[in-house]
Amino acid sequence: MNPTPQSPPHRNGEGTFISERYTRRQTRRRRARRRLLKVLLVVGLMWGWGVVALLMVIEAFGRQDYAQPADVIIVLGAGLRRDNSPGPALTRRSLHAVELWQAGYAPRIICSGGKPGNRTRSEADACAELLRANGIPADVIIQEDRSRSTEENALETQAIMLANGWRSAVIVSDGFHLFRARHLFEGVGLTVFTSPVPDDRRPLFGEYASYMLREVIAYHWQLFKETFNIPVTYVQSI
Repeated sequence: MNPTPQSPPHRNGEGTFISERYTRRQTRRRRARRRLLKVLLVVGLMWGWGVVALLMVIEAFGRQDYAQPADVIIVLGAGLRRDNSPGPALTRRSLHAVELWQAGYAPRIICSGGKPGNRTRSEADACAELLRANGIPADVIIQEDRSRSTEENALETQAIMLANGWRSAVIVSDGFHLFRARHLFEGVGLTVFTSPVPDDRRPLFGEYASYMLREVIAYHWQLFKETFNIPVTYVQSI
């Protein structure tokens, strides 16, 4: 146990005055530390409740299908396997886009996604392969193969759409991804309608929980970027 700080001994009245002033200063410091801890506790609790609320909003929004007729369907890219074949997330998103196109929601499909990590193939190319294998004509498919993040998905896809006079899109992704995706696509001036993959194709609970956590982190980062006008569009893993 650390000894309690004590003032140095003095033998006169001046020494007593110095000792009392030292004690008062120490008391004020302890009170200031306690006030700071209380403030940090309150801020931490408020932030914690905010995170819980954000998780609930992301989950609730991602369970609703807002698809409406639009100019294009946009498939947001996801990771590839080691052999460059489509991963599970990209597969379920692409298959859902096929169903939306067959239902007549839009005449074109944009596959959005560049080359993740050290891959030699773009997510857009893997998406296009899946679409063609499921009956989508090649001239319906447009590849956006430069983006590395959801924000770059929005920026690069917007450029393609504006060049063709298209303004509205049905965005296809996993439900946990769509709340942030809508924010980013609307932020570049597009009219968007979100459509999550069906529940029977959702990832298992553990994987889904990790994706939800990543979305919370990514949304915090996005708000931080926008607040301080930070011109960064890609951070690996978010």
